[in-house]
Amino acid sequence: MHCYSCHAEINLDGKPSRKDTCPKCAAYLHCCRNCRFHDLNAHHQCREPQAEFVLDKEFGNMCEYFVAATDAPAKGMDRAAEARKKLEALFKKE
Repeated sequence: MHCYSCHAEINLDGKPSRKDTCPKCAAYLHCCRNCRFHDLNAHHQCREPQAEFVLDKEFGNMCEYFVAATDAPAKGMDRAAEARKKLEALFKKE
């Protein structure tokens, strides 16, 4: 798996526990942001319909539906920040 925060590759045997953290940046590993079901466009930002709502998506949680995301998170800006930057560039006075 990869850390959502620093993008470091992490090798674990099995699922991370609620208290496991990234050895590089100390971000929680068993959190919504590292789960394959995390989706900003889904209801409660989770594609698993039976999962309970989690307020802080970056804090370690006890979700029993957690599955570590296998693909590396995209480096760089998220789509909203990228769109905002392009919009500001359109109206920038030179």
